[in-house]
Order: sequence, then C-alpha cells, then structure tokens
Amino acid sequence: MSSHTTGRRRAHRSVVTGLPLALAAALVATGTAAAAPTGAAKAHVVRTATLADIPLGTFSNALLPGSVADDRGVNLGGIGSDIYPTGRKDEFWTVTDRGPNGQIKVDGQKRRTFPVPGFDPAIVKIRLSGSSVKVLDAIPLTTSSGKAVTGLSNQKSRDEAPYTYDATTLLSYNPNGLDTEGIVRAADGTFWLVDEYGPSLVHVSARGKVLTRYVPEGLNLTGADYPVVEALPSVLLHRKGNRGFEGLALLPGGDLVMALQSPLSLPDAASGDASRTTRLLRFSPKKKAVTAEYAYRFDPVGVVDPGEDDTSELKISSVVALGGDRLLVEERTDKAARLQVVKLSRKADILGGPWDDDTTSPSLEQLDDPAATGVPVLAKRLVVDLGKVSGLPGKIEGVARVDHDTLALINDNDFGMTDGSGAFDAQGRLVDSGIETSVTYVRLPHGI
Repeated sequence: MSSHTTGRRRAHRSVVTGLPLALAAALVATGTAAAAPTGAAKAHVVRTATLADIPLGTFSNALLPGSVADDRGVNLGGIGSDIYPTGRKDEFWTVTDRGPNGQIKVDGQKRRTFPVPGFDPAIVKIRLSGSSVKVLDAIPLTTSSGKAVTGLSNQKSRDEAPYTYDATTLLSYNPNGLDTEGIVRAADGTFWLVDEYGPSLVHVSARGKVLTRYVPEGLNLTGADYPVVEALPSVLLHRKGNRGFEGLALLPGGDLVMALQSPLSLPDAASGDASRTTRLLRFSPKKKAVTAEYAYRFDPVGVVDPGEDDTSELKISSVVALGGDRLLVEERTDKAARLQVVKLSRKADILGGPWDDDTTSPSLEQLDDPAATGVPVLAKRLVVDLGKVSGLPGKIEGVARVDHDTLALINDNDFGMTDGSGAFDAQGRLVDSGIETSVTYVRLPHGI
C-alpha cells in the first residue's frame, strides 16, 4: 500500500468519525413535519428534514486535506443532485454536482464562475433524524492516482470557460473534471454516476476512484488521469451546454438507464430550445455498451409549470426504476415538477437509426409531433403533479422510492449561490440565498 493511499484512507475515516462530531452542534433541527390534509385523499408531505450549515472548507479538507484554501463562506450544499436508498431506513446516498458556481455578465457576456475551484465532487451518505439531515459518510471522487477530479470544465470551446468568483480571472480547464448528477449503487458496492460535461456515464469504486468514464464517440477527451472510453452514440456531442445527463436508474437486471436532461441542440441551439423531445439511453455494464435508446416527449411547459412559456426550461432530473422495465421520470422546471411512469419496450428502441445520424433532416428534435411521423415515443402515465403538493421546495432534482406509497424528494440548493455580481460581498464572502437542502417525504394516496 502506498503512503498516498494510506493518507487517503485516513482522511476518509476522519469524515466518518471526526466530521460529524465536530459539526454536531451545527446539525440542529431546522425542518418541520407536515400533517396529512383533511378531506379528499391527495399527495401530501408527511416529513421534512433539513441539512444544517456545514462549512464547505471543513467538509472538503476532511476528505482531501488542503484541497480548499478558501471556501468564501460557502456551506456544503448541492447534494440534492440525486438520492438513492442505502437499504436502511431513512438512509440515502446522495451526490454533489460540480460545486458552487454562478454566472456574472462581463461586457454583455455571461461568464461561468467557480468560487471554490478546489472543491471536489463527493458521494455523501445521509440519514434523516427527526427533522435534521445528518451526514454519516462522505467519499471524494478521485482519479487513478488519487487526486481530486474537481468540478472544473473539461474542454476549451466545448465547455463553459471557468472563472474565479468575481469573473475576472480565467481558471485552467481540467479534463478530469466532473459535473456529477445521478447516482446508483451496484450490487458489488461500486457506484455509477452520470455527468453533464461529456455527457458521460462514470463507474466509480466503493472508495470513490473513477474506474472508467464512458463518453460519446468523437469527444476526444485527452489528458484525463483515469480510463476514458468512447462508448456512447456520437449524436450526444450535440448536448446543450450545461444540460448533459442528469437522471440515472438501475434496473433489476443490472442495466442502467441514463436520461438526457434536455433535447439535443440538433441541428442548432434554437431547435433544441424549442423542442420537447429528449432521449433516454440503456447501458449494459456487462457489455459495456449502449443497448437501446428511447425518445421521450415532455408535456407542454405550461402544463408542467403553469405560467411558464419558455420550452427550454423543461428538464428531466431524475429517473427511478420501479421494477421490470418501468421507470418513474421527473419532468420539471426550477419551480414545478411532475412524475410520470413509462415502460421501456423493444419496439420503442431507436438506437442506431436515422435519429442518431446528425445529418438527418429534420432531426428528431425538430419534429413537431414525432409519434405522427412514426417515431415510437414512450407512452407515459402521470403519477403526481408535485406543483400541486404544498410544502415542497423548488428545484427538486432527486427522487427515491421509500415504499409503495412514499417518495423521498431532495432539492438542489446550489450551495446557496445566486447569479450576478451581488453573489459575493466586498470581502469576497458569499451572500447566501437562504435556500437550504431538504429531504421531503411525500405520501401518494394510490401508490405507484
């Protein structure tokens, strides 16, 4: 065992034992429980638990000592990118995204800021205890040599240029960087994650080391300190900026289903923004290949989020396996969400057909009514309109099944970040949005 490996394991244990103790005073009960509504049965909140303030520097440096020199007053957040049951009551695996980030306009152009560039995405194990969310464990994502992957942009001209907190200084790109979103845990104890940059599917060891990153054919990602395999359809190279894979489900047989957050920008950005058709992909870990692809059709944006008229606000943030080939799919905007059930079938598979050819015109994304032109769009059934459930936070990105009647929902609080030059004060400290990370249990009167 190398001295570096030993150091990593010691740092990891400090989170398991020392970090929760050191932060015990901060983990106060700040959530509230909600009583069931009277009258006609309807979906309702039965429990809410909230993550208390944990300084991001304390959290990160306990995992990888010295990784964060200045957290600029940011607290741990962003763990609401996804949620997956551990198998123990009220315990879940969650995953952060790329870390605190925002946008500031400079000379009329938006710049992507990374206020804590040393932040390393992490898998975080949590437990609901009363009205508090407690951190039980945390696993940093690392490269083959044990270094932080970071959340920084990968490729110049393809990904957003990374800047300092005030958008004045350009940071270095990092081919190891991951904008992690969905998470599942396999039977062997390893994790699978999805990433928005590639977009990519990432296989991670039980201790957080990236084993393989699967990316679209033709991405040509070089310089990464872990294996990169071009195994996904090249059409995914047209993913919209900051809208790669976000949802991930583990089917009972071991296959994975990845959800593209938004329609592809095919043939151009305007077509993608106007489209309501995105894609799900099925991946076989045994074959290490995509085995099927499905067209998924969003409801009109005004149906998902009454009052919203911008179709580009539609996103898929979570997919959950329900048994067999059934999935629960979350359609959302930042303010509202609806959960649909779909069944994957061989007849709906479009993999390798004309819709994977980026020269096909019109593209799948340009079709006003794909089903009318013979595209086998997945049929869906509405389970619950979360916009009609009182007591829920905005920007719900993670969904997990607790039992037949209950769902666990988690929101992405963006680390308390907001966009614009006012995100930080004159001393470079965060002006927190006040939005907390919460896990909410919702009871469905008729189950799923």
